Amino acid sequence: LHYYCNSTYFFKKRLCFYLTMCFNIDVKHPRIFTGPEDALFGFSVLQHDAGGEKSMLVGAPWDGPPNNRKGDVYRCTVGAERNSSCSKVNLGETALQNVSKNLRNSHLGMTLTPDYPDGFLACAPLWSQECGTSMFSTGICASVSDDLEPRETIAPTAQRCSTYMDIVIVLDGSNSIYPWYEVQNFLSNILSKFHISPDQMQVGILQYGEVAVHEWSLKDYQTTQQVVEASMNISRQEGRETRTAYAIHMACTEAFSAERGAREGATKVMIVVTDGESHDGEELPDALEECETRNITRYAIAVLGHYIRRQQDPETFINEIKYIASDPDDKYFFNVTDEAALNDIVDALGDRIFTLEGTLGYNQSSFHMEMSQIGFSTHTLDDGILFGMVGAYDWDGGVLKEGINGRIMPPREAFESEFPLELKNHAAYLGYTVSSVVVGDWKRLYVAGAPRFKHKGKVILFELGDDGEVEIVQALNGEQIGSYYGSEVCGLDIDQDGITDVLLVAAPMFLGSGNKEAGRVYIYTLSGVFILNGTLKSEEKSQDARFGYALAATPDLNHDGFTDLLVGAPLEDEHRGAIYVYHGDGIYITHNYKQRIAGYSISPSLKYFGRSVSAQLDLDGDDLIDLAVGAQGSAVLLSSRSIVQINVSLKFQPHSINVIQKTCQKGGRDSACLNATVCFTAVSRSPGSHSNNFARALFDDSSHRQTQLLVQVHTGKTLCYNLPFHVYDTADYIRPISFSLRFKINNTESGPVLDEGWPTNIKKTVILQLHQMYQLSGLNYFFSSFLYRHKPYVIRSPRRRLAVEVQLQNRLENAYNTSLMLHYSRNLHFSSLSIRVSHFGHEACQHRLGNQHWIILCCSDSVERDDTLEDNSIQLQSFVQYEPDLFVSRYVCTHGPTIDNHRRICKDLVRK
Repeated sequence: LHYYCNSTYFFKKRLCFYLTMCFNIDVKHPRIFTGPEDALFGFSVLQHDAGGEKSMLVGAPWDGPPNNRKGDVYRCTVGAERNSSCSKVNLGETALQNVSKNLRNSHLGMTLTPDYPDGFLACAPLWSQECGTSMFSTGICASVSDDLEPRETIAPTAQRCSTYMDIVIVLDGSNSIYPWYEVQNFLSNILSKFHISPDQMQVGILQYGEVAVHEWSLKDYQTTQQVVEASMNISRQEGRETRTAYAIHMACTEAFSAERGAREGATKVMIVVTDGESHDGEELPDALEECETRNITRYAIAVLGHYIRRQQDPETFINEIKYIASDPDDKYFFNVTDEAALNDIVDALGDRIFTLEGTLGYNQSSFHMEMSQIGFSTHTLDDGILFGMVGAYDWDGGVLKEGINGRIMPPREAFESEFPLELKNHAAYLGYTVSSVVVGDWKRLYVAGAPRFKHKGKVILFELGDDGEVEIVQALNGEQIGSYYGSEVCGLDIDQDGITDVLLVAAPMFLGSGNKEAGRVYIYTLSGVFILNGTLKSEEKSQDARFGYALAATPDLNHDGFTDLLVGAPLEDEHRGAIYVYHGDGIYITHNYKQRIAGYSISPSLKYFGRSVSAQLDLDGDDLIDLAVGAQGSAVLLSSRSIVQINVSLKFQPHSINVIQKTCQKGGRDSACLNATVCFTAVSRSPGSHSNNFARALFDDSSHRQTQLLVQVHTGKTLCYNLPFHVYDTADYIRPISFSLRFKINNTESGPVLDEGWPTNIKKTVILQLHQMYQLSGLNYFFSSFLYRHKPYVIRSPRRRLAVEVQLQNRLENAYNTSLMLHYSRNLHFSSLSIRVSHFGHEACQHRLGNQHWIILCCSDSVERDDTLEDNSIQLQSFVQYEPDLFVSRYVCTHGPTIDNHRRICKDLVRK
């Protein structure tokens, strides 16, 4: 047996260390998954179970080349091999392929939300829409099934661009247009300003003279570059007539048809470019009425080159072109001196077309959603999902609910009581985090954090009606500027009765000692409303920690029936990071952490360990909740260890030690033999079967002799071990020999752990059973029989000695300062005391007081071991009779001459 400590003190110290500094999360056998560090692999983590196939989903929102961080999600399989690989899911290519081809820098995988529904939600909050020259980061999420198949996309704040236009250019190609290359230059220049894409502009060109021809349709080209290149290949149709009315009617009825790619809801714009009066002018009213019926906005450009070259008055021509243009003329009518001058109006024409962004086809009430960043924070509800809109309303923020009752988007004014409108543009970031709690009467309140409100942060709890009406129930305010109070919130139903017991609010940038961002988590307990009840803190170090950067509830790690808590501190230990485990107790959370897991204890290469956490599932198949923790370029899976309770019993045989007579020998020395029987029974508090539990036990007696025992305990079974002991030194009669047994789980790095607070020691004192014999020389009577005889004892001559044998027995309780008193008459005299060495016992202490002699047996402590107090003292008496020593004689004295002679004569007579 390996002897691992030299003193009782050291053993206790080590045992205490193991019980307080760690508990049941295994840090010695982690599974570490690695991915591209520059992709921010590990930014988010989510445990995943697809029909028994266990894996960990890891977000890598910066995945992709430097100029296009589309982001993605990796799937890391948790199999028998500890070093399993991770593979990219390619959600960006599958889940979002039908939304937009522009996924540039969308950062998919920044958030991963479980159980939506029967799957998960992967979000790209920086997914943006190009609208003209603007980029709107509205955000988007993809609902994905358990088998990683995309189901639908959710982009509730995405609005149709105001540049969602179908533009048809009606181009005069008659003989009078000259030179043609100037017209081509104009086309390429104006088309290069258009934002051609399926989500924005489409352009078709119809060229006419005597006849009209579709050069290309709206649906033919999808990019600006394509239409610019196509414009350079357009040749002039020629013709002696300019049938403008015919071309306009054809454009309205054919070019803007669905067959040629016109889109429902798109703004319809027509640009007419011509250099002369129409030959079918009488048909213009009907053609223009057709355009009005189809809501087609018309820009008209009069090229005066033909009139100037012929020195003709263009007034009639100009009036016709103004008639073609929509009203007002100063906005929709242009004239240029010649074909070359067309390029001079390119910028003006483009600007006027783009002014339609704010006037036509745009919903003004939703204009404030253009930077909402949906998916930055999400929370799954029973009837849908709650989104935070951190960038909405000029970064004041907001919330949105997407559920079975439709979409609920409270207006900016709904939160005015707590976020006054006069603080506009102060960027409160409401919706930076969202959650919900259930309070009395099973009422659900929504929770949203605003970490930048007045620079101190705020959290609001509110009700949300189906009509978007908001009733704020409670507001919690931060206390320190810049602490980012409200950047994370977490509700805990600790006793698992359906009612939220504790609301945690993180302030990860809270400045601690040394002006370091130590971080702090505020604890609010439910008492009608949520009341502040202390804080959680990281270790007392002058360091950056960002304690509270990540919060996660986990269902009962220690199997006591209460929900537990994980807190991430990714900047601790010089940015290597750590996580903290807190246990629930009743309806509260313990303020002192039960386990701190440092990143460097997992692997020296880890950085930002604790930036994300997820702990809801068993991934390694042992029926115990496992922990998924994100780091920079890594994701770590930590297994839970089973929890056992070890019951120990300790018995000794015999129950007493003969301190006078040594019954054994060992090593040539006399000793008293003692056999200890120790029994171990292990009971598992954890689910599943955990049969082999190794424990190490240490025996220690009152003289500090130690014996170590390594035992294997099977759950649900009792195993007993017999241990012999030899006691050499019995000189201390005052204190009995006591034994203590201390034990702990032998393997402190893996396998089961002992239940916290479970007793790890047992103490036993060998029961004293004293058999003492004290003998007065003479007749050998036993005191026990002597006392209970009814006839008196008679001392007869010539045997003048009385032997009294006393047997004193300690039955169950310890005895202190025990004494035996013998009372005898003055006619008897105490002769001697002897000890019968054939019986157990201590030496007697003799005291004499007059004719009374006390025989005192000195024993150990006075602790009672049972309730039989009535047999602790007894008074017995017996009568002793003795024959009288009387002599009767007679004699006759003869008188002599003297008195002395007379006495001598009498004496002689007596002798006779």
